[in-house]
Amino acid sequence: MFFLSVLMPCLVFAQQLSLHGRIVDPQGKAVLGADVQVLSRHTTSGLDGEFEFEWASPGQFKVTVSAAGFRTVNRTVTLNGGKNEAIEIRLDALAVKNEAITVSADVKEIDVQSPDPAQKVFASKDLLDANPGRPGAPISIPGYPMETASGGIKAPQYFAPGVAGDHGEPIAQYVQVGSYLVPNNLSANAHGNGYSDPNILIAHVIESVEVDGGAFNVREGNHALNLGTTYALRSHLEPFLTVTADQRDATATAGFSPSEHSWLAAEISYGNGFLDRLEHRKQFKLNGGRVWRLGDHTLTLFGVGYYGFSYVAGLSPIYGFSAADTAAGWTQYPDTIDPRQKDQTHTALVALNDVWKLGQDQELQLSGFFRTYNLALFSDFGDGLIRQSEFRTVGGASAVWRRKFSKVLTLLAGTDYQREAPRRDDLDHYNFPNPANPNSYGPFSKVDSANLTVTPVTPYIAAEGQLSPFLRYYVGLRRDEIFIANQDLLAPENSSSRLVGLNSPKATLTFFPKDSWWLPEIAVSFGRSFFTEDPRIGSAQALETARSYQLVASRRFRNTELRVTLGRETQTAEYGKIDPDTGLQFDLGPGRIRYIGATLRQNFSQGAFQATFEQADARETSSGQATPEAPRLIGDFSWTWQKLPFHLQAKGEFEYVGRKVVGDNPGGYAVGVPNKELRLAVVRAFREGKINVGINMMLARGYTGQTTETFATNVAEVVGVRIPSYASVNLTYRFGR
Repeated sequence: MFFLSVLMPCLVFAQQLSLHGRIVDPQGKAVLGADVQVLSRHTTSGLDGEFEFEWASPGQFKVTVSAAGFRTVNRTVTLNGGKNEAIEIRLDALAVKNEAITVSADVKEIDVQSPDPAQKVFASKDLLDANPGRPGAPISIPGYPMETASGGIKAPQYFAPGVAGDHGEPIAQYVQVGSYLVPNNLSANAHGNGYSDPNILIAHVIESVEVDGGAFNVREGNHALNLGTTYALRSHLEPFLTVTADQRDATATAGFSPSEHSWLAAEISYGNGFLDRLEHRKQFKLNGGRVWRLGDHTLTLFGVGYYGFSYVAGLSPIYGFSAADTAAGWTQYPDTIDPRQKDQTHTALVALNDVWKLGQDQELQLSGFFRTYNLALFSDFGDGLIRQSEFRTVGGASAVWRRKFSKVLTLLAGTDYQREAPRRDDLDHYNFPNPANPNSYGPFSKVDSANLTVTPVTPYIAAEGQLSPFLRYYVGLRRDEIFIANQDLLAPENSSSRLVGLNSPKATLTFFPKDSWWLPEIAVSFGRSFFTEDPRIGSAQALETARSYQLVASRRFRNTELRVTLGRETQTAEYGKIDPDTGLQFDLGPGRIRYIGATLRQNFSQGAFQATFEQADARETSSGQATPEAPRLIGDFSWTWQKLPFHLQAKGEFEYVGRKVVGDNPGGYAVGVPNKELRLAVVRAFREGKINVGINMMLARGYTGQTTETFATNVAEVVGVRIPSYASVNLTYRFGR
């Protein structure tokens, strides 16, 4: 016994203890290549963010974690003589100075929650505000143009190669709250088949934007026909006040963090825009969030309040009215065909996510959200002024279980529930504009009025892992059971309800060679996707579906990365388009898209640049005709430069969207004009960064929202909204030390 009592402590101290854990980003995703330091020893986190040290004796140690694009994190841990649980270290915020345009995952960094090998993650620190001091998209995403279709506060349209994304109809949009993807799409919107509006977010609170092919991820469902975009939020804000102004607009934005893991931001905007049609815009935003870490639970709360009103220019002939239309009495006011056009929107959103750690390699995510939304939009598309209006409530809940069994197998299983309930989804028709009294509305007639309900219930499962050191897989299956109801308030006999179901398989296989092999990383993917058609006028199809195929090849050479993506998508018949003048649907028929995209990124010691080129061909398969309003060519060049003479810093972006086929004429296609936009931001810091003075400008040529409309004659005319050039001055003051 004496020898045992002496020997046992020696055995305890002689055994090899393990200090191990996982490094994740603010959204809980694994961080590859993070440097982990304990005393003088270093290691690097692996594909799943894991690290491990073998230690000889227990004690208390400081773990220091640093990764490109994130602030360094220090954490004190205690290593016991017995079994030690794995620790998770979360990188809470992006670095103040980030020299990369893109914090982008390559095929080595995909996981079961973000499996698309072609995904791009853009850090907002290095992206330009799309419309500083004005409404619209908060962040400009390179290669994915966003156009404000009618001016004012009206939600922007989104475009991808070969995709005519009318207000996000086939493009899913999410706000990431913790690990929860809160949908920002509004099905069967009063204005059309789908609507999404990132204008509710304040640009300062966006930490990053992720773009992926929605067809390849089981977590992304309705509206993710062609693409998915996810806005990730910050967990902390340094106190600041920013004022942006020019000769027509003024915006004030302020934000602060009441505690280490909470933040609040507000924005007030007034202005008239840069078109001849004055907007008389009023816009108010409030965004806030809070994170609690309670034992094994991490709770994330997010809320939005938004109100906006403005007059809008609307679509008017790019080349002026034809002689026949002019003779019929059509008059083009400055930048508008009808000065009565206007938009009013308000929304409120609250979302909560709980990530519950059930053990070293297992977690349960429980989430929910509730939203209200109101729209009153007055528009004129050539048949006189119309009013589109609705008020809806949206609620949803989600439960997701994730467990890593080994490097070979990680399982993800979950169920999503959502209920959208648009009420008084109305379409009213007013008179034509009267040149003698242009602000008179006159009597109106009701065209359509309905109460709608769209309720999907979605179980899904996915598996991901390594088959070998050079081969990785992802497979998933999503089942959507969707209840769709239409209560027609004008013609009750047209009311209907139905329950439809859809299976959506997903699969990705990736090959990543050793760095010494000089071979590209290659990934092939397949997926099925859908969005719900508008049920107001019954159709044979309740869902539009698509099958997508993708090939990605990429290679990184030190600070340079080249990626090439080939894709093909086939779509079923599309019945859900709603004509804004009549409220009727029309069938575009089945279609297909083929595209190629190439991205080149280069990092320098003082900055970085990224060049994107994308070419697509989109056609209706039955006729072979080009799909209207789908861009064929998109080119983008973005750059940052940290150290210029006189202590200046600069960001810039040049975007080119080629001519689009926008409709048909008796003599052939009606073709629009190319859009060219050069954005530039230059800033100078004073008093060690407490004060920043900058200039934002855009030099533009072209028209947004390009399409065709018919007026007095039956000949379609190309219409759009002129893109103005502008320059604004901004002043930012940061409080505290």
